[in-house]
Amino acid sequence: MSDEQNGSRSSSGKKEQAPGLNGEERLLGEKVYEKRNQGKKYDLEERTARFGESVIDFVKTLPNNVVNRELIGQLVRAGTSVGANYNEADGAESKKDFRHKIAICKKESKESRHWLRMIARANPERADECEPLWREAHELTLIFSSILSTKKS
Repeated sequence: MSDEQNGSRSSSGKKEQAPGLNGEERLLGEKVYEKRNQGKKYDLEERTARFGESVIDFVKTLPNNVVNRELIGQLVRAGTSVGANYNEADGAESKKDFRHKIAICKKESKESRHWLRMIARANPERADECEPLWREAHELTLIFSSILSTKKS
């Protein structure tokens, strides 16, 4: 396994192995995604970032009203924190810290599904646009669940 696959970048730009995590643990989320996409490899860090960006792009198109304001704020917080917490997990200092951060990713992706459902209810004419985001949040939840079930201490 190459250093590129095995760790995170240091301030010098070189890849380093995070303490307490082996390459198998680091790549588990990516392998789950790769399997679901017929062998195409995707970076889970990139995928979670794109999810957050898609959430931002979508909510910017919603009408500004009293109901949407609350729902949008909640969705943006949950949807963008998935990627932020995955980045934190990638730099985890221990297996326990890694598991904790991945559990937060799972929680935030589940919460994103909830807020997308509420936005679809509040904006029935936009429900079709919520569906791909809901599906992506669901897939991310499954990926993080898989990481947690495989990484039992």
